Amino acid sequence: MTIRHNRILLGKILLLLVIVVVGGVTVFGCVGVGARPMGWSGGTIADGTLFFGSLEGKLVAVDLSSHSPQWEVSLETSVPAAGGFGCAPSSTSVAIYGTPAVAGDLVYIGGYNGKIYAVSPSSRLSKGEYLDESNPQPIVGGLVVAQGKVYIGCSDGKVYALDVDTGNPEWNSPFQTGDKIWSTPAIDGDTLYIGSFDRKLYALDAITGKEKWEPFETGGAIASTPIIYNNTVYIGSFDRCFYAVDAADGKQIWQFPVEDEAENNPDKWFWAKPVVYNNTIYAGNLDGKVYILNAETGDEVVDAIDLGSPVSSSPVLVDGTIIIASEEGKVYALDTGNNQIKLLANLEEKIYAPLCQSEGIVYIHTQRGILYEVDAQTGAMRQSYPIE
Repeated sequence: MTIRHNRILLGKILLLLVIVVVGGVTVFGCVGVGARPMGWSGGTIADGTLFFGSLEGKLVAVDLSSHSPQWEVSLETSVPAAGGFGCAPSSTSVAIYGTPAVAGDLVYIGGYNGKIYAVSPSSRLSKGEYLDESNPQPIVGGLVVAQGKVYIGCSDGKVYALDVDTGNPEWNSPFQTGDKIWSTPAIDGDTLYIGSFDRKLYALDAITGKEKWEPFETGGAIASTPIIYNNTVYIGSFDRCFYAVDAADGKQIWQFPVEDEAENNPDKWFWAKPVVYNNTIYAGNLDGKVYILNAETGDEVVDAIDLGSPVSSSPVLVDGTIIIASEEGKVYALDTGNNQIKLLANLEEKIYAPLCQSEGIVYIHTQRGILYEVDAQTGAMRQSYPIE
């Protein structure tokens, strides 16, 4: 086993320990009192309503015109009192890490208990179904709704496609990867792209679930969400590298940084979904920097911008400005015209959840359970969903 491989493996283990301690994601064993999974759901906006999963295990609908909650639906389940799936059961709330998706009159969301929930905003009724009732595993990533199907990856290492109306499986069988999946899938046309902890990026036929090309292998686990731009798939990895892959055949186009440079940066892991705009990639990193790369070549457009705090929350684009949140709670506005950055707001609360935006307002769900509204130009902010 090479020195580089050992460093990558150690880096993956260290990152998982950070996630377990800070975020509450518990993969093995039982969870003691005060250590239950908490979640860090981002928001989805549809028809003037923002939907997100609260820290109390509820799907929350916020009216953006009145800046107030419309309704809440609890996603409760019977799970082991001490966590895991092998202890005595009790009733508790469901941790929600993934961002919900909306299609028609239903909102879909995945639970850490291994269930997919479909909630009707009109009736406030919810229905939860296990992805695998015989061996339920945590759902950490978000889901995608397209072509009449719900697509999601699970910690059992499988990718599922379900009918949006019935929840019935759409493929002959789920697609099996070599390790757990925390990545949210991305779909482009009839191709579904998703990463796995087995270090591979997969391209699947969205209709049949069959592989379209040989999986692209990186040097570390993949938990981030792919983005597709100009027939190229972009993905970050726990090996501290960022990749551009040909969407047609899965061949590498470029890698940033080159291998020798990656070994000298042991704390650099790409977790957040990047933003692509005007042929430029903006990729936040757990080393606290934002890397600005030429989408065609992978070269740095300018030197990385150091925010001084890890970036695990996925940024958003608002009228040519990239809004980025650091884990320590600071919100920045990066001007794509000159790549200058300014502090927009300081929430002084931990931020892990992906950002979302509508009409110049950025919505930020913090680890205190507050949903903030921040004006992307002025930085003016308010709370629209307070702590319970």
